[in-house]
Amino acid sequence: MFRPALPSLNTLVYNNVKHIGRKVNKMNARQRDIAARLEENIQVQQDLAKNTPGKIEAMVDLILAAYRSGGKIIFCGNGGSAADAQHLAAELVGRFKLERRALPAIALNTNTSILTALGNDYGYDTVFSRQVEALANKNDIVIGLSTSGNSPNVIKAIEAAKTIGAKTIGLTGGNGGQLAKLADLAITVPSDNTPRIQEAHITIGHIVCELVERELAGAE
Repeated sequence: MFRPALPSLNTLVYNNVKHIGRKVNKMNARQRDIAARLEENIQVQQDLAKNTPGKIEAMVDLILAAYRSGGKIIFCGNGGSAADAQHLAAELVGRFKLERRALPAIALNTNTSILTALGNDYGYDTVFSRQVEALANKNDIVIGLSTSGNSPNVIKAIEAAKTIGAKTIGLTGGNGGQLAKLADLAITVPSDNTPRIQEAHITIGHIVCELVERELAGAE
């Protein structure tokens, strides 16, 4: 029986590339914008993978040391960074992937009565530092999230933590701002685009939560 010759691998690859090219060319302007944003996100994540694993590991080690000494993790941030702060606190108090004991963590941007009282009586720059003064001790870690690295209330929170003797971590972007200079450990996302920085912060936070959880759950 006659059997037609199968196409070569090179032919298959060439035809597939042509097909993909046609699909890209058929994108409308909005779809091209979407693809560009996704590609930008990928590039930022690739830069993180190349340049920051050592710092992310150092963040894991600091958090593990805090938990093993009876400390807790305190997050703070504004706007989208506030959402990231409470998101990461929830991953630690609840669970990320594994069943294990609850890990103490709080986000300072969630109690509206405290925020509005401090903002009204002392000014918005103090809404986190006053809480750090009330809640933190030397075994804790205060983590400030600021895409610019220059949010005044986050900077004041880090300063208050250092006065108490707590370790401090900054998650920031761009050139790092004041936060990168002040924190004991700073992870600066290599981007000036706020959405890409926030996406990278939550990626970093998820990696940290997974590794901390894995090590502590394995020790129980």
